[in-house]
Amino acid sequence: MTHEQKLDSIHHVAIVVDDIDRAIRWYQSHMNTSLVYADNSWAMLAFENISLALVKAEQHPPHIAVEYEQADQYGPLTRHRDGTESLYIKDSEGNSIELLRQQASQS
Repeated sequence: MTHEQKLDSIHHVAIVVDDIDRAIRWYQSHMNTSLVYADNSWAMLAFENISLALVKAEQHPPHIAVEYEQADQYGPLTRHRDGTESLYIKDSEGNSIELLRQQASQS
């Protein structure tokens, strides 16, 4: 890797929870975080340096989401409710990795 090459960013980590509302309450009562989005299948909590997705096992796999410039080189992207586009791949150990198309900067 050269010094000019930009490193990819981890956008969020997703963990499986049984109860979205209960998990939100727990994280907000134990940590300083901001609720970005919530519905009955997932929620996103913002921390200073990363976001945490709380997901239901039947809706989303536990995963790490990486902002990846050429995400579409792995196949067609799915557009999500929040406007992001992504797809899931597996790493060499079978872990789910969500590749998020990097969002254009808004000025």
